[in-house]
Amino acid sequence: MGDHAPRGRGLAEKTIVVYPPDQAPEPAEEEAGRLLFAKSCDFVAGASTPEAMPPPSLPEVAFAGRSNVGKSSLLNALTGRNALARVSNTPGRTRQLNFFDLGHRLMLVDLPGYGYAEAPKHEVQRWTELTRLYLKGRSSLRRALLLIDARHGIKPADEPLMAMLDEAAVSFQIVLTKADKLAAKALSETLAGIAAALARHTAAHPVIHVTSAAEGTGIAALRAALAALAAPAPHC
Repeated sequence: MGDHAPRGRGLAEKTIVVYPPDQAPEPAEEEAGRLLFAKSCDFVAGASTPEAMPPPSLPEVAFAGRSNVGKSSLLNALTGRNALARVSNTPGRTRQLNFFDLGHRLMLVDLPGYGYAEAPKHEVQRWTELTRLYLKGRSSLRRALLLIDARHGIKPADEPLMAMLDEAAVSFQIVLTKADKLAAKALSETLAGIAAALARHTAAHPVIHVTSAAEGTGIAALRAALAALAAPAPHC
């Protein structure tokens, strides 16, 4: 099941570190990320039921977060393709799981945002259950990226997802979005609070990525980290 976390309770609190937003990855890792995300990124399927999900074929990375956290902007920044966000923002598609094939090496999965109060309750229940089934049962899932708005930090709406990922032993990694919206001191305080909260979660990845889609902050580092999860590049 890929990059899953150890099960069990009573584990010692882990050390959480922040990947410095102004630090470049190692040159080889940065180049691997650049090459991967320069490849074609094609919409594969939009699944509104478990049966509609494409068969597992590639390592998968899921993008999760509250509504308006900036998932589309981050996906655009990573791939350099505005069309990716346009597909995701088509009415109805934000209420399903969207699968994108990145260079036949990695599947990016855009999950429905949660905390969207305007949607009918039965619709919210349907896509919440679909997301839960995907995250708990997808054999090809390597990591879930939990996007957190830098201006707000971890909110109560994020806690059920984090608890479910702990229980399912699915590795999740915090990616802070909209970091450009905060002054350095406020950003540091937000990160300290997130790190303290994550230390108690058994499935939390120990590295937090800080990003700004608007300014490109942290994008190269996140590309490099995701490239390490991708299927190997075919030899010519």
